[in-house]
Amino acid sequence: MSVKFDQCEAERMAAEWRYIITDMICRAGSGHIGGALSIVEILHTLYYRIMNTDPENPAWAGRDRLVLSKGHAAPVLYVALAYKGFFPAAWLGTLNADGTKLPSHADARSVPGIDATTGSLGQGLSVACGMAKAAKINGAANSVFCIIGDGESNEGQNWEAAMFAAHNKLDNLVAITDYNKFQIDGSTDEVLSLEPLTDKWRAFGWEVFEMNGHDWADIYTTLSKAKAVKGKPAMVIAHTIKAKGCPVVENTAGSHNIRIPDRASYDRYLGSLAVQDVKLPY
Repeated sequence: MSVKFDQCEAERMAAEWRYIITDMICRAGSGHIGGALSIVEILHTLYYRIMNTDPENPAWAGRDRLVLSKGHAAPVLYVALAYKGFFPAAWLGTLNADGTKLPSHADARSVPGIDATTGSLGQGLSVACGMAKAAKINGAANSVFCIIGDGESNEGQNWEAAMFAAHNKLDNLVAITDYNKFQIDGSTDEVLSLEPLTDKWRAFGWEVFEMNGHDWADIYTTLSKAKAVKGKPAMVIAHTIKAKGCPVVENTAGSHNIRIPDRASYDRYLGSLAVQDVKLPY
């Protein structure tokens, strides 16, 4: 996928996405803001510069797949899909509301463009491995991307999937670890250290890359290299900032799931953002 890239426009859109994600979660009264805001640039790059998709035909067999294993970060995926035209942007204002099509965790049953229902942490990489293996069996050329959380990486099933992917030489699989260094109970180092994370993935037979998960050029270059790897799966360790762009909770474990009990809290979160002139699509 090759498209002309305008970094100024991408940065404007990223700021807009962060505002809308924050507004969605505040309107819902609670939500996982930290892990959604930490991968904005990554999701934008995947959908606008890396992945082959067709919003008019979400089930297109030749599409690249994305499994958001950290399914609680669904708001950023919903925004990306709405902006690409998979469903009306007006839906975004209904996050987790009664009768919504957009529940708090990614739901493939109700949301066009979502390839796997996720939220039970540790399972997404296994799903992505199945998709990648099926593509190999069918001789299909599509790629499979999977975003996993760093806290989620404590789950043993990820490492079973890692062995499976390497054993089957799934070079059509690119996994991305959102390494924002925090999980629900504290920092990843305090809860259960992942280090040396890059060495672990290499030991499991993967090609491993690292990148700044907020640097546009680094993201595009690294993901392009990862997609081009032959003979083995690729893991990209993305160094990110939890709740990037929301000063109230940025870079804290408290951003994992926020609660908005009143209008004052709503105003505090929205008022802290760098951009204030966003015209909401709902």
